[in-house]
Amino acid sequence: MRGVAWLDRGRPVRADPADTMRLPWDTGERATLPIGVRLEFTAQGARAVEIRYRATVPGPTDALRDVAHGFALWDRHGVVREVFTEPAAEAVVRIELPRSHGPFTVHPPETQSPLILGLRGIGGAVAPAPPARRWVVHGDSITEGWWSTRPAHGWPAVTGRALGWDTVNLGYAGAARGELATAEQLAELSADVLTLAFGTNCWSRVPFSAPLLYETTRVFLELVRQGHPRTPMLLVSPVLRPDAERTPNKLGATLGALRDAMERATRDRIAAGDDRLALLAGRDVLGPEHLADGLHPNDSGHLTLGLAVATALRRAGFTAE
Repeated sequence: MRGVAWLDRGRPVRADPADTMRLPWDTGERATLPIGVRLEFTAQGARAVEIRYRATVPGPTDALRDVAHGFALWDRHGVVREVFTEPAAEAVVRIELPRSHGPFTVHPPETQSPLILGLRGIGGAVAPAPPARRWVVHGDSITEGWWSTRPAHGWPAVTGRALGWDTVNLGYAGAARGELATAEQLAELSADVLTLAFGTNCWSRVPFSAPLLYETTRVFLELVRQGHPRTPMLLVSPVLRPDAERTPNKLGATLGALRDAMERATRDRIAAGDDRLALLAGRDVLGPEHLADGLHPNDSGHLTLGLAVATALRRAGFTAE
């Protein structure tokens, strides 16, 4: 299993199960979904794999995603095949493998919250794929992958494949407003590289002023740095949201002003000597044609954003370490 942040009684979760009382309810709810958790393995003669799992019916909050309830097999070149399934108290799915050693990745149907019980090779052995650099990315519904048509199409998955990294997705739909408890959890979590991509929900979900978001960003970065003093870290400011760019929220802040506040807080920290911090200004990464609903990227938008983040990480020198 890759992309695992924490385990709660054997089930992958995306927030510290010992620290959930300090989190907003929406963060805690989304953290129970195994977004980005996947199987990565090599095959030594196996012609297929069987995966034993338990899965539940998707909840109504996930109806916005064009979810395909299938297990998707990927290799280095792209998707190989998908096997579609139904939720079950316990079931086995069989996936035929190409004639290759891999490595292979299987993306389960995330909104069924599948619990993987076992994996075995048919006609040969399977083994864990070689370890990779652990990249922890935190954000909102865009990071969680909303409106991507497959789990493997969300922008963190795109970036991780482009760089060959182990992506740990801590995107929380509706949340990611700079919660300081989340910053402290990130500080305690093992990571080789970090990326922060929050801020959009600070315009409407819980309205922030620009000075408040500046200070929140400053303190959030400081708390993460207490646990990761030299870990490479990229902050991605909010991407395009046409209805919010020039529209004041309840505290008079446009998304443009909030984005500027986050970027200034990041640049100020860099100027103060944090040479392991980089910024990707999100405003011009996507265009209107990349948005499925005026807010969340479509598959093309997720691909564009994922590749832009990979490029930013390379330019900052964070991929050569």
